Amino acid sequence: MTLLDPANTSDAGMYAQLAIDLHDAPGVDETLEAVVQFALKAENCTHAGVVLAVRSGRAEIGVVTDPAVDTMYGVEIAAAHGPTLAALTGITIAVPDVATDNRWPHWQTAAAEAGIGSALHVPMTAGDRTIGVLSLYNDHPDAFSFDDEAIAHILARHASVAVATARHEVAMTQAVDARKLVGQAMGILMERFDLDADQAFAVLRRYSQDTNTKLRDVANQLVNTRKLPR
Repeated sequence: MTLLDPANTSDAGMYAQLAIDLHDAPGVDETLEAVVQFALKAENCTHAGVVLAVRSGRAEIGVVTDPAVDTMYGVEIAAAHGPTLAALTGITIAVPDVATDNRWPHWQTAAAEAGIGSALHVPMTAGDRTIGVLSLYNDHPDAFSFDDEAIAHILARHASVAVATARHEVAMTQAVDARKLVGQAMGILMERFDLDADQAFAVLRRYSQDTNTKLRDVANQLVNTRKLPR
């Protein structure tokens, strides 16, 4: 495959459309879907997927274009061993020929059963953190050239920025919603027990600490049930 040239009108149009799709995506799931669909068009791959690194340190399946990718990801996560997890350490992992690459036996078996001949796993980084991995698969061995890998890195960079932005926006929205919820709960306590704002917040915080429950969840229970946790 010939490397996409941003100076080429057709190729530039593809990248421009990708940028628009990522910008217009309303959330992380939609962002990832746009990435893998673009990969199917721009890359020499038959299947694609994204695995995300979550705060707990686990790998989480973000999106797949085929059930076979979901199965391969599942095998890796269950075994805590595989090429995608290796790529989460920040290095690109290429598997030119699944049939002869036995570095990850469990994954190799799953990939072979799915008819996968070769794979390419590219880290998605934001700052100094690896936030996920873009995985590309082909039914034939030796399917990915040097140019394909270069394109995959470009796509992974686009995806990294878009996912980091989408996550930030989701976090900001959740923070605003949480503040509103806590404010509603405080209002209920202030009216019911004739408390001021500081006293009402102290009550919520005490219940949160005593029950080992997030402040947002305590507020949500109070707003929905008009009762505090026991």
